[in-house]
Amino acid sequence: MASPVTIRPVVSKRDRRTFVDLPFRLYRDDPNWVPPLKGEALGLITPEKNGWYSHAKAQLFLAERSGQVVGRISAHIDTLAQEMPVERGFGPGSGQWGLMEAEDEEVFRTLVASAEEWLRSQGVTRAIGPISQSIWEEPGLLIEGFDHPPTVMMGHAKPAYRGWIEAAGYQPVKQLMTYELDITQEFPPIVQRIIKSGEKNSRIVVREVDKTRFDEEAAIILSILNDAWSDNWGFVPLTPPEIKDVGVKLKPIVFNDLIRIAELDGRPVAFMITLPDLNEPLAGLNGSLLPFGWAKMLLWLRRPKARTMRVPLMGVVKELQSSRIASQLAFMMIEYIRRAAVTHYGATRGEIGWILDDNQGMRSIAETIQSRVNKVYQVYEKTL
Repeated sequence: MASPVTIRPVVSKRDRRTFVDLPFRLYRDDPNWVPPLKGEALGLITPEKNGWYSHAKAQLFLAERSGQVVGRISAHIDTLAQEMPVERGFGPGSGQWGLMEAEDEEVFRTLVASAEEWLRSQGVTRAIGPISQSIWEEPGLLIEGFDHPPTVMMGHAKPAYRGWIEAAGYQPVKQLMTYELDITQEFPPIVQRIIKSGEKNSRIVVREVDKTRFDEEAAIILSILNDAWSDNWGFVPLTPPEIKDVGVKLKPIVFNDLIRIAELDGRPVAFMITLPDLNEPLAGLNGSLLPFGWAKMLLWLRRPKARTMRVPLMGVVKELQSSRIASQLAFMMIEYIRRAAVTHYGATRGEIGWILDDNQGMRSIAETIQSRVNKVYQVYEKTL
């Protein structure tokens, strides 16, 4: 007879390190899991180091059996998410769980029951998960695309998790998709014609960002993002502490020619952010920059050579989203970055997303440039 599973809250620095260490054991035989840097993973669950906690609270749990840690989960409440309209994903009474890993289904059931109990004690009536932890970090459970590693800032999971979650009474509420494409090939003739037409339009300027004016450029992009994404499912505005965190995290992998801002009549109206896939150099470091990882990473950051480029964010201001010019600006930015990625970084593959399953505009753009869905992430909900 198997020993019982016990659950205890994370209360110390040592507990947090144990929380971070668990996936390294559970995924050690999975060639498609990319070990995160342990220091960064610790920062995400440490309130003093993560600006998300300025408007959220969380309780982490560890599961143990026979003295060994066999699972983990986070239950959390985002006060800004609770202020959002219900039809946009969260809303009053909503809470989330995430960062879930479990050795088997019994462990999972015990973990999720503990998360639900904590959420109920905080007045939550609807649990949504997995959200790990912010919508801007790693939302959703991987349900398709287990045969290749995720790109930077995307999650991985065990195929069994889907069945366990659904058996626990959770219903799918939203899918998030990523699209991949061969960026060594030129886009179809219709896309090239749209791009050339835009280049003849004197009202349009598509420029590179200037990293020496990082804060100013970031403010422009954030303004467009908050407008462009404000009606999207799951949208929660980034706060100043989070913006600071994102800046620190992303600045080392920001390159001028991979991020574009489109201007119409001199006004910024669209942007596209592309990042070299940091998971490629991280894959061999086993979660640590010591003893020689620092040197390898610094050399890579000086001029990264990456097979894959990921587009985590694109946006066009709402007033233009139903116009033809919106897709024209998108195609122009995608093409200019494609050329730079291939020429300057040796990239051969692009990944766009995540994209919400009901975002027909972005899905149409992805399909028009002949990309295909390569990963699907699912978010679930349950009434408590």
